[in-house]
Amino acid sequence: MMRAASVPVLAAAALVLLGAALPAAARPEKPHHAASRPAAPAGVQALPRDGEAEARLIAVYRLIGQGDSSRALAAAEKLTLDYPNFQLGQLVYGDLLAQRTRPVRMLGDVLDEESRQSPALAALRQESELRLKALRERPPAGSVPSQFARLAPSSRHAIAVDTSRARLYLFENSAAGLRLVADYYLSVGKSGIEKTAEGDMRTPLGVYYITSNLDPRTLKPFYGAGALPINYPNPYDLRRGRTGGGIWLHGTPPDQFARAPLATDGCLVLANPDLRRLLSTVSVRSTPVVISEHLSWVPQQAAHAAARSFEDAFEAWRSAKASGDIERTMAFYTPDFNSYGKPLAEWRAVLQQDMARARGRALQTKDLSYLHWREDGNESMVATFGEVPDGARTGPLRRQYWLRTQGQWKIFFEGNIG
Repeated sequence: MMRAASVPVLAAAALVLLGAALPAAARPEKPHHAASRPAAPAGVQALPRDGEAEARLIAVYRLIGQGDSSRALAAAEKLTLDYPNFQLGQLVYGDLLAQRTRPVRMLGDVLDEESRQSPALAALRQESELRLKALRERPPAGSVPSQFARLAPSSRHAIAVDTSRARLYLFENSAAGLRLVADYYLSVGKSGIEKTAEGDMRTPLGVYYITSNLDPRTLKPFYGAGALPINYPNPYDLRRGRTGGGIWLHGTPPDQFARAPLATDGCLVLANPDLRRLLSTVSVRSTPVVISEHLSWVPQQAAHAAARSFEDAFEAWRSAKASGDIERTMAFYTPDFNSYGKPLAEWRAVLQQDMARARGRALQTKDLSYLHWREDGNESMVATFGEVPDGARTGPLRRQYWLRTQGQWKIFFEGNIG
């Protein structure tokens, strides 16, 4: 059993990480939604639950901070048994064992100086700090990332990533609005963020959509539980000359629980239990993924109000097209408009065909979503909607990219989805 006199050094280190205390909302005793999940049938090994390993790690830190050495050691030992590849669990367990015979000066303390300064150990300490920071600094209740101006009912979930916190936030969309239902630690590119070129080892920033859900049986073990590709480069990326591709949300190899904060070739990587939650939750093509360096959290009404000028422009465009006035409609497009290789002159013919097919019937927009993005002084909007003539049951699903230039919203890309 650990001596009480040996506790304070490691306890002080734990308290530094914990920020003296976690707010009540950030003290998970159970993994996300654990109470609502049925136990595995007898004889069947249950899959690890999303968020469980992190919650148990935080509980160990808290016990250390409270000076409860015996319970901390027991909890850390059980954590390493249940999650043998969770390196942070192994790290704190090793510290607790070492503290039986010598003072421990920091989390992840080792005897030789070379090992103490190793990049791998530094990455683990950074991972620990980021996990705890995300739990200390919780989003205000009822707030959403400012990019989520409006989501249609067909978008049942949404994802936002704050790369400065190495955190992914999962939202559920209902008639009452967006609700944060879970959040997870993740890793990004080895070279950081703001991807611009093929092979730069960076994670892109912007507004994206999940394009497919890849069967893990078709993937290499490197990708873990599966993969959710996103549509990088999107039309806004292409407009700015950005290259590359193959950006996925995916899991980790079987022998690895999590990766360092900066550890991927540009993808967004989660622990396999956390990724499984996403795989079973999100929908292809209708789930937006916002990736930002720093998420700005605002009341939902404020996010909607900030897009008021865009709403007016979109309605004016819709009215012009519904009226069949091609000249008035064309005024909403930028001179350098391009849709999958079609310049503005060719797109004019596409619009005229749309108007002819409507045969004078009003065009209605269904399931309208729009997401706001600001970067380098530029303001853009990604709008997704169904376009259905009166009397028809269905119509094409369209996506537009708008840019605000000289105070006016203009369309620089438009195309059908699916």
